[in-house]
Amino acid sequence: MQFLHFVKKAIKATIPPVFFLSLTGFFLWNTMDGAHGLKSYYVQQKLLVEAQQAQQDAISEQQAWARRVVGLKEGRLDKDLLDERTRVMLSFSQENEIVIPYKANDHLY
Repeated sequence: MQFLHFVKKAIKATIPPVFFLSLTGFFLWNTMDGAHGLKSYYVQQKLLVEAQQAQQDAISEQQAWARRVVGLKEGRLDKDLLDERTRVMLSFSQENEIVIPYKANDHLY
């Protein structure tokens, strides 16, 4: 009888600390590995930097296209440059022109 009483007393004495230690462990685990933990925060920060870089790339590409479109307006179009570019792209030449071949990696533009 006395042994049973000792076991009950030991169980009652160990249950609260075990419960609170496991609760503390649960919160510590979630702090590091949970859905909103430190590792997840690091991944989100990395994705944010990548998204900001992609946004800057898109803005610069948009500005480049805007410059090209402005260059195509009627008042700004250089007919000699257009003719030269057309001949280069279509590989056309006239009889009185001198053709200088370029290597495969050498580009005019």
